Amino acid sequence: MSVGQRLRQRRMELNMTQTELARRLGVTPAVVSNYESGQNPVRSELLEKLIQVLDVEPNVLFQDIYRGAGFPVSGEERRLVERYRGLTTVGRQTLQSVAEALEAYQADLDLPAPEVRQIPLYRCPAAAGLAAPVFGEDFDYIEVTGDVPRGAEFAVRIQGDSMEPYIRDGSIVYVNRDPLASGDVGIFCVDGEMLCKQYVRDRLGMVYLFSLNRKRADADVFLPRDSGRSMVCFGRVLLPARPPVPSLSL
Repeated sequence: MSVGQRLRQRRMELNMTQTELARRLGVTPAVVSNYESGQNPVRSELLEKLIQVLDVEPNVLFQDIYRGAGFPVSGEERRLVERYRGLTTVGRQTLQSVAEALEAYQADLDLPAPEVRQIPLYRCPAAAGLAAPVFGEDFDYIEVTGDVPRGAEFAVRIQGDSMEPYIRDGSIVYVNRDPLASGDVGIFCVDGEMLCKQYVRDRLGMVYLFSLNRKRADADVFLPRDSGRSMVCFGRVLLPARPPVPSLSL
């Protein structure tokens, strides 16, 4: 008989529903159902509580521990079970109280799960290379969590090496629509070409769109104030720090 079958048998002997057992363990009924069906092994941190709730000897419920059948319990956990079996009733109750107090303390320390949200990832690459001249419907939603800057409003996949090593070919950058300051990296549409470049504007209104990889200075774009060329900025690329502005002499 498997661990799950023994668990179910003991629960039914106590006239306990899966919902009641789940409530006393602090898990969902689906978790208990998965344990009993053998779909998932019992988590080691629930071992002591399960033994207590079902009022059963551990060697009865978890015979596989001693038969080496792959039950996921470490040697240290196995020794703890053996010590538990050797305690008096008062000793077991004391151990259970200590375990519950530690669980409550740990719960107070637990941080909330990271927020999961969705932002659009535009399929057409920018760069260093080219992309669609307009951000339209050509995107997929992607989930982002706490490791992505909170201000990110959309994402773009970069193509080409002109922004390395800060932004590598094929990587995804996160963008918001905040106004750019001189030295920021942005996503631009210049004369119909989508570019990821570092933005600099001088006192005379000259706009420089720099490649951070100075070996690709050939991909720089210069826009005099009255050039008549079109430039639209779609947003600021969110980087850990603002890269140094390249020298025009390089």
